[in-house]
Amino acid sequence: MDLLYRRQGMNSIAISIDPVIVHVGTFELRWYGLMIMAAVLVGIWVASIEAKRRGISIDDVYSIGLWGVVGGILGARLFHVLDKWEYYLSNPLQILAFQQGGLAIWGGVAGGVLGGVLYARHKKLSVASVADMGSLGLIAGQIVGRFGCIINGDATGAPTTLPWGFRYVHPNAMVPQALVDYAREQGLGVAQIPTQPYPLYEMLWNLAVLGILWQLRTRMRVDGMVFFAYVALYSLGRFVLSYMRLEDQYILGLQQAQIIALGMAAIGAIAFMYLRSRTSTPIERHTAA
Repeated sequence: MDLLYRRQGMNSIAISIDPVIVHVGTFELRWYGLMIMAAVLVGIWVASIEAKRRGISIDDVYSIGLWGVVGGILGARLFHVLDKWEYYLSNPLQILAFQQGGLAIWGGVAGGVLGGVLYARHKKLSVASVADMGSLGLIAGQIVGRFGCIINGDATGAPTTLPWGFRYVHPNAMVPQALVDYAREQGLGVAQIPTQPYPLYEMLWNLAVLGILWQLRTRMRVDGMVFFAYVALYSLGRFVLSYMRLEDQYILGLQQAQIIALGMAAIGAIAFMYLRSRTSTPIERHTAA
């Protein structure tokens, strides 16, 4: 198997690994799916550490994780299919081809949160406290999940001349159609075009967000503050980093993801400031039995 990174001179980094690990008949095991599973495990592990401090049982953590994962995957796929509706209208059997990628992060966040909230309400747990705990696991999982995007190629950035640009040279790489069209316009192959390593940038930003939330989680006196801080910080990073992607522009030159990110950042910031303004005594934590 080729190395993941292979320097081509000094002008770019070639991503030469096959996104498909193994073929078994018509079944394909992909790195993308493997990274999603790893992201789930890491997310649950991080959430379980915070759960103990908040008095949430480990059984509830596993159940919240299950509900969140199911909701997240369904939400991510639904948002992606709706965004690429013309393609899936012509190729309806591809709607269920989860293993090939095509999961929209905003749909994943929305679906994951909804799944966790439904379970919390069903078990009469504090929704705000569960959201705080879950947001730490969610951002940790996003860090790992983006590594799958690096291999898959489906979240590559815009063309670049930077020496750390990624070139996807394997024929199975699932690069966006926008990059394919750009390469055709330039009279080049996709493998010849270095692109911004967007998934790597987002991994680093998410790591910073996790570090900030982890340090502040014991200082936030009202349940819900950690969650809304996550929403605001992640959305801010997504807005800025999306300038490095090759996407259609809509209002005021903004991409669809940026418009959503602006709205989510505003909601997160306003909700965080509101909760911060509330006077309350420190939340007493109990260790789960």
